Amino acid sequence: MRPFLPVATFGATIDARMVNELGAIVEELGGAPILGRSLRTQTDLQAAIREGFPQGVVEEVMHAAGLTLKELAESLDLSPRSLQRRRHAGRLARHESDRLYRLARIVALAKHYLGDDRTAHGWLRRPNRALGGSIPLDLMDTEPGARAVENVLGRIAYGGVS
Repeated sequence: MRPFLPVATFGATIDARMVNELGAIVEELGGAPILGRSLRTQTDLQAAIREGFPQGVVEEVMHAAGLTLKELAESLDLSPRSLQRRRHAGRLARHESDRLYRLARIVALAKHYLGDDRTAHGWLRRPNRALGGSIPLDLMDTEPGARAVENVLGRIAYGGVS
């Protein structure tokens, strides 16, 4: 039987994991050069989403997830035309930024748990029995769908059946 971590150690472990996860997500969004600022905390991230990400984030997330504009729009339940317009001028709307963040989070987790970009991209595009035969990218349009995908990735990471 493994001993429990002391509360101080457990808290530090959670803090370190959250910082690592935030860093991986920010990288999928294009990092400080694309975001126009450094995002070091969840509060920074919330503020950036509320203000709307810069248009360059669309291209970065497309590249990070290995998607076309049409596939990206479908997976986020956004109009391809809207995303195309946003790619060329202005900031994304709050809901668009939130959905792009959600996808970037899942892409970062898939790459981390599955080992590399190619494997993660393939996994995100294939029907998954643990998701009732759904394709993970098709579930990104809602928070419950994204959480289901995240749950399966967590089971993969910790040796569960998925």
